[in-house]
Amino acid sequence: MGAAMGTLIVIGVVVVVIVLLVIGIYNKLVALRNRYKNAFSQIDVQLKRRYDLIPNLVEVAKGYMKHERETLEAVITARNLAANAGQQAAANPGDPSAMKSLGSAEGQLTGALGRLFALSENYPDLKANQNMLSLQEELSSTENKVAFARQAYNDAVMAYNTSRETFPNVIFAGMFNFQEANLFEVEEAQQREAPKVSFG
Repeated sequence: MGAAMGTLIVIGVVVVVIVLLVIGIYNKLVALRNRYKNAFSQIDVQLKRRYDLIPNLVEVAKGYMKHERETLEAVITARNLAANAGQQAAANPGDPSAMKSLGSAEGQLTGALGRLFALSENYPDLKANQNMLSLQEELSSTENKVAFARQAYNDAVMAYNTSRETFPNVIFAGMFNFQEANLFEVEEAQQREAPKVSFG
């Protein structure tokens, strides 16, 4: 009876250790997933601020750039596409297709804003407009905040992905449906820099 009881105690201890290990792994993966989702929410806040500034920028420019209607409409269209992509990415920040769509839409918006700023160089009165200067400064500041938030998000995603791919976590990550998260990557070289908004 003593040997059987000893075996049961050893088995019981092993089971408890395994259960505690699984609980620890699960809780760590949940914490890391929540960290990257929170990091994306910081990007989302800055992107929404950017999207809110753009219509004001276009309105100010519209008064001076009457013959550039196509460019102004392209900026608004790109802004709306980026805002929709941002909402989809915010719903599930780790989703590869949502993050790719957001990266692509942001690239189009950056390109459209770049064209607007390049054309506005031909309008000295617009360059001197106080509202335009203020909006440019806010947009530039927001672009910098987006870049910092993107870096924090990508760091959090990297920590999560690394944790879910290491042994023994990889075994339980699959069991508990912890999917790989996608980075918010810049696809085009022109996206690697904030748009030039200085009219000085």
